[in-house]
Amino acid sequence: MEKILMIEDDKDIREGVRILLEGEGYSVSEAENGRKGLELLAEEPDLVILDVMMPGMSGLKTCEEIRKISYVPVLFLTARSQESDKLIGLMAGGDDYLPKPFTYSELLGRVKALVRRWKVYRGKEEPEGDPKEKQIELAGIRVNVDFNEVHVRGNVVELSDLEYHILLLLMKYPGKIFSAQNLYESIWNEPYFYNCNSTVMVHIRRLRVKIEEDPQDPKLIVTVWGKGYRFGER
Repeated sequence: MEKILMIEDDKDIREGVRILLEGEGYSVSEAENGRKGLELLAEEPDLVILDVMMPGMSGLKTCEEIRKISYVPVLFLTARSQESDKLIGLMAGGDDYLPKPFTYSELLGRVKALVRRWKVYRGKEEPEGDPKEKQIELAGIRVNVDFNEVHVRGNVVELSDLEYHILLLLMKYPGKIFSAQNLYESIWNEPYFYNCNSTVMVHIRRLRVKIEEDPQDPKLIVTVWGKGYRFGER
């Protein structure tokens, strides 16, 4: 049974989400604030649903603390829907973002997608297709195509599930230019809108920090100005 940790100061929202998710077969733990949520992280949940605006430790700060010890996917809930707030959440280490008010179908769709990717990331579930383990190795980067296992110049590197899938897609087609729209629709599986470009940029930036020798002068994930990104030397 997949475990979900809900960190939300509004008791009514916690109860509503818990009832929904338990009805779908998930095990749900609840925390009314960030500090309690960090304690419950020891239960190793498969997803954290995190409210941005909480008294005391904010959701953004809580996410930053989570990222110091875990790459579990984090779904932000917030009443604020401005693009700048979304980017701040992503920069803090969040994986997805759902503004309030939301429908239960919207929430359930995000939860299922994030939990599914996390299980593949951890090697707990075989991805669709050939289950035989395969690897791609280019320019000192070795990636397991069946689950998140990445070596950079001989060292194991921990990537979030979104970072892993972006890298894997680019490495499968070295030299091919992927526009921000290509990447977003392929990785997020959602329709692309212009402001989604910033979301892609944030994840590309985080990925470069982890795999490039000099993230300010990237040679692996290259920006092709006006067109998109590709894997390979400039």
